[in-house]
Amino acid sequence: MEWLNYHHLLYFWMVAKHGSITRASAELRLAHPTISGQIHRLEQSLGEKLFVRSGRNLVLTDSGRIAFRFADEIFSLGQEFQDTLKGRSTGQPLRLVVGVSDVIAKSMVHRMLEPAFHLRDKVRIICKEARSADAFMGELAVHAIDVVLADAPAGPGTPVRTFSHPLGDCGSSFFAAPALARSCRKGFPRSLDGIPVLLPSSDSTFRRALDEWFQAHDIRPEVIAELDDLALASVLGEQGLGVLAAPDVIEKELRRRYALELVGRAKDIRQRFYAISVERKIKNPAVAAICEVARKKIFG
Repeated sequence: MEWLNYHHLLYFWMVAKHGSITRASAELRLAHPTISGQIHRLEQSLGEKLFVRSGRNLVLTDSGRIAFRFADEIFSLGQEFQDTLKGRSTGQPLRLVVGVSDVIAKSMVHRMLEPAFHLRDKVRIICKEARSADAFMGELAVHAIDVVLADAPAGPGTPVRTFSHPLGDCGSSFFAAPALARSCRKGFPRSLDGIPVLLPSSDSTFRRALDEWFQAHDIRPEVIAELDDLALASVLGEQGLGVLAAPDVIEKELRRRYALELVGRAKDIRQRFYAISVERKIKNPAVAAICEVARKKIFG
């Protein structure tokens, strides 16, 4: 078993945090060559360069950024450990980093994350968005992200061993501004043939399900915009520019916030949602709360 020299890691962490060996040297009260030599030894033991020089500055490499994230957690945890043993309150909130596939409606993300804010211990949530869940797999592997909320499970070709925890599923509905909704409601779904629609982008899971549904019903709507941001699609829909599809669990919000009206329901267009993590059994209390409330209240 290879042992990590935590003194070397501490010197690296201080330099990365303060931005230079000079400032870290003053903080640690150690000579410049001592710190520089210890960091060099750390790089040798890891087999990776952690810094590169850019002019007079030291810049973290990709490996250095990963090392800094881990070092930050290690030394924060060490301080919390000492405080706990001495009976002092740490005052530090639980840190939860969530990757969100941006095809999920923001209102649904809010409802999924809400239970984490009501835990007994305080939680600080950091949200990152990306086009798809695949973009977060590297960060999941190095524990830079705790969980990914997605509309599809991790793909079979994912290089990282992950577990896709089902949160639930729901049907879909079509919405539009009042005048357009009234004109399309009679004869639904055939009434959508030739009607302007606002759809998700062509490579999204929801869009593929919609295209299959249109084809099965021999419907050819006029696609006037492709938008993964449902909030933006709702704003355009509010202006009467087209009909949009959305998860039926957010119908009340679409009616209240954007004054949209129901055109018709398509219960057979199922949307499924997942929490993807590297844990087979979820231990993080915030992630556990998100999963439990989603299953029982949002999709239950």
